[in-house]
Amino acid sequence: MTDSQTATFGQLAELVTAAPTSYHAAAVVAEQFTTAGFTRVHDQDAWPATPGGYVIVRDGAVIAWRIPADVAAETPVNVVAAHTDSPGFRLKPEPDTERAGWRSVNAEVYGGPLLNSWLDRDLRIAGRLVLADGTTRLASTEAIARIPQLAVHLDREVNEGLKLNRQQHTRAVVGLADQPGVVELLAAAAEVDADTVVAFDGFFADGQAPARIGGGGELIASGRLDNLVSVHAGTQALLATEPSGIIPMLAAFDHEEVGSDTRSGAGGPFLEDVITGIRESLDATPTEARRAAAASWVVSSDVGHAVHPNYPDKHDDDVRPIAGDGTIIKTNANQRYATDGVGEALWRRLAATAGTPVQTFVSRNTIPCGSTVGPIVATRLGMRTVDVGIPMLSMHSAREVAALVDIAALEAVLREFLRAAH
Repeated sequence: MTDSQTATFGQLAELVTAAPTSYHAAAVVAEQFTTAGFTRVHDQDAWPATPGGYVIVRDGAVIAWRIPADVAAETPVNVVAAHTDSPGFRLKPEPDTERAGWRSVNAEVYGGPLLNSWLDRDLRIAGRLVLADGTTRLASTEAIARIPQLAVHLDREVNEGLKLNRQQHTRAVVGLADQPGVVELLAAAAEVDADTVVAFDGFFADGQAPARIGGGGELIASGRLDNLVSVHAGTQALLATEPSGIIPMLAAFDHEEVGSDTRSGAGGPFLEDVITGIRESLDATPTEARRAAAASWVVSSDVGHAVHPNYPDKHDDDVRPIAGDGTIIKTNANQRYATDGVGEALWRRLAATAGTPVQTFVSRNTIPCGSTVGPIVATRLGMRTVDVGIPMLSMHSAREVAALVDIAALEAVLREFLRAAH
């Protein structure tokens, strides 16, 4: 493993461990920026126009940007768009149940996880607590929960095909029946009195630390690589950028896995609010703001599918992204990705400047692809957009696998993107 890969693993593993939920991710990323000298701003503030770095958090989303010394009313914005949430399980409002001597937790399926990957895995419970005084606290337990699978002796046909009932078979146990409930556990983790907790937003999260695997330690196995990989790469790229002639920005949205149509999702007004606030602080006229948008770019960064060695027939016959061979450009005829020829050409130029290889991704015609925040942001803001990412295995599993060299390559190309206008 190279020094670059070692650094990439350490930084990404630290983020994943500290960010079991989107709320944690937004807070951790914001802290990384403020530690680096960025100024924290809030929705009620007047947006500053003075050169420097700024960061704002809205629930589980975070946006950070730099104002360059040569900023003007028509200075374009280069945005790296990603998301902070991952598929899994969100706790129901009254999650505690007692069954057959066990303390169980009732949860909803969030997004489209590989359900079987969550079985027999040590899980944390994490989320946001809302207290009686209106303040919030972030909380995360140790690995205390587990969704137990039925023993093979009681389901002799299980190896012929596992079929899970989302309601009945996905309850986690958190101990014997006399143990504390979810609110008590989260309150203890947050070091607050459980009686002061009036509401919460809670999730299960993988309790196993990220691991470096592969014969040469070249791979990372971890929960939430989709899409903390892109959040990490975008954060590091923005921190390393000294811009001129552009306003570089990272927008990490929440709720991508469930459609994005929320106040902190890409379908909401968050990014538009921030960009509008910046234009207002620069006294830009509507015409100047329109011209700036026309010169701006969005790179939508999210993970994609590497060709699976056990299921090669699930991929396009000719377009075959390989883990370890660089970033991918995503295309889709039905605009599930926002890439067009102009966007593809831009990413290829940036990758060439960064000295990294580029691959393409397109779905097999018989297997529809997912989507990203790219088409949503392009639709809301009218900015030119390209969808990119890295190839990986086991997407939407409780534990995914990617090549560290690809993550480092993504960061390198994003640095080039955030450096100047295009």
